[in-house]
Order: sequence, then structure tokens, then C-alpha cells
Amino acid sequence: MNELDTLIEQARSAFAQAATPADLENAKALFLGKSGRVTELMKGMAALSVEEKKTRGAAINQAKQAIEAALNERRQALADAELAIQLKAEALDVTLPGRVRTTGGLHPVSRTQERIEQIFGSMGFDVADGPEIESDWHSFTALNNPPNHPARSMQDTFYVDINGEDGIPYNLRPHTSPMQVRYALAHIKKYEAVVAAGGSMPEIRVIAPGRTYRVDNDATHSPMFHQCEGLWLGENVSFKDLKVVFTDFCRTFFESDDLVLRFRPSFFPFTEPSAEIDIQFQGGPLAGRWLEVSGAGQVHPNVVRNMGLDPERYIGFAFGMGMDRLTMLRYGVNDLRQFFDGDIRFLRQFQ
Repeated sequence: MNELDTLIEQARSAFAQAATPADLENAKALFLGKSGRVTELMKGMAALSVEEKKTRGAAINQAKQAIEAALNERRQALADAELAIQLKAEALDVTLPGRVRTTGGLHPVSRTQERIEQIFGSMGFDVADGPEIESDWHSFTALNNPPNHPARSMQDTFYVDINGEDGIPYNLRPHTSPMQVRYALAHIKKYEAVVAAGGSMPEIRVIAPGRTYRVDNDATHSPMFHQCEGLWLGENVSFKDLKVVFTDFCRTFFESDDLVLRFRPSFFPFTEPSAEIDIQFQGGPLAGRWLEVSGAGQVHPNVVRNMGLDPERYIGFAFGMGMDRLTMLRYGVNDLRQFFDGDIRFLRQFQ
């Protein structure tokens, strides 16, 4: 083995002992660096003749190429080893199922709202929507709840730090009744010219679904809840119409023709006479039980007057029901809070 063969073996041995890329670069410098052994051999050719330079130079170049090949081979081996360690640390189980992007669905309360709007829409009712931060006049006074009226204590109301034109703070609406007032006022203004010309104003027939707020929180109550109120005003609308409309709605909503309704006398400041509406299922786990679903009654003359109408001419009924409670009854849910916990496992049952 000549001098160059020995040099190649020494380089291969040094490269094989390098455990990291940094060690390999240090070993490279010993052989291929500016002051490395191959470079020193090239410098020693200066004293040789032309013919000897050709022969010696060719031999040194072959040795240099062999050393570079060994260097690249070790570089690749170190890179492969590092990749293997990384793959082991970041192991991927290709037998696991892929992540599927599922489509969303409507919340059960949203489904209830759509169903309510569809049923009442088939009866000719419009759907009204409005602000959730309301004035005291729209929330209470217009509904026959003047300041200091005892009926105001029936509702624990959230107030905000902004006063209305009357100096009373705005509130988070405790019911959607303000939308009945707003809709009626807009309806009357719309047909003002028709009435002034001696014509008749079309009946006011509207429901107002939406979020409402009260200071209450337990298994059957939430500080934020969903309510739907309805109003039908005309020149010949009676309590009998209320019974027919609401009975038809309940039987359609629960898909039960044998559903029984009961109207119990009650008190609400915005209706007179007033009634609580109970339903009784004839079959299933709730069979025989009376369950309250709504408050209703004939619109109070003061409320009709606050809408800008003559209570001697216009008469009608109003009702209000909790959409969350209807959802609980329809799907057999016992705890209202489950609707708002955001548990996908629970909500997925309704898709």
C-alpha cells in the first residue's frame, strides 16, 4: 500500500469515527482543508519535473476524489441517521382514520324557532325582529307597566349604564313584547294615509321570536333565554280566535292531534282577561301531566291605546312562550343548561 492509499484509508477511518456533522467537518479539514494533508501534497509538487508532476498530480487527484467520495458517503449516513431519529420521535400511525371535516347543523333551539316561524307563517303571521337593548317605554310603559307599577317586580331586569330620553336606563329586554309595540307603530304609520282617506287598515298579525334576558339561572331558567311572542289585532278578533290559533299551533308543533289545552285565569298587566296555557300529552313519558307553555290574553285597552289605536274599535290577543321550554318538551331534555354548554356530543343528537 503506497502513501496515497494509506491517506485514503486514514481519511475513511476519521470520517467513520465522526458522530455528528460538526465532527465530520473537523475531520474534513484535516484532509481537504487549506492546510490539510492533500493540500500539503499538492504544494510538494513544485520541486518535481514536468513529467513527474503529471504522474504525481493525477495520483493525488484520484486520492482527493476518493476522500471526497468517502466524505459525502459519511454525510449522507449521518443525515439518514438523524432523519430516522426524527421519524421515530414524530411517529405517525398511518392506520388511524383521517380527520373528517364534518358539516355543521342547526342548534335545537334554532330548529324550534324555524318551526314556530313556519307554522305561524302558514297562518298569515309576519316575523318581527328588533333591538335587544330597549328603552323603558317600549319594555314596560307601553305595555301598561308605568313607573312603580307592582307588575315590574315580576321581572328581574338587567339594566345598562345608558339613560334614555326619559332619563331611565336602557335595559336588556326581558321579553320580546317591545317588538309587538314597534311593529304595530310601524304598521299603523304605513297605512296612515289609507285610514285618513277612509280606508281600513289591514289587521296586525305578527310574532316576535328572539333572545331575552332576566336575572335567573337554574335547571329550567337561564339569564339569556329565547322567547316568542305573538300579536293579532283587528276589528273583530276575539278570545275564541286565540284558543283556535294556539291549539292549532301546539298540535302542529308537537305533531299530536290528541293534545289537550287548558286556559287558566291569570294576571298580566298587558292583557285583560289573561290566561296561562297548559298542555297535556295523551301518550309517552309525559302522558297525563299538565305543563305550562304560554301566557296569553286579550290585549289591554291601554296597550292598544299606546300603539295609537282606538281600543273601542280594535281588539285582539297576545301570547308569549319560551322557545327553550318548547325545545325541552319536544326533545325530552330535562336540563335547560345543556343547550348552552356547547357540548358537541349533546348537540349532535339533534342533527
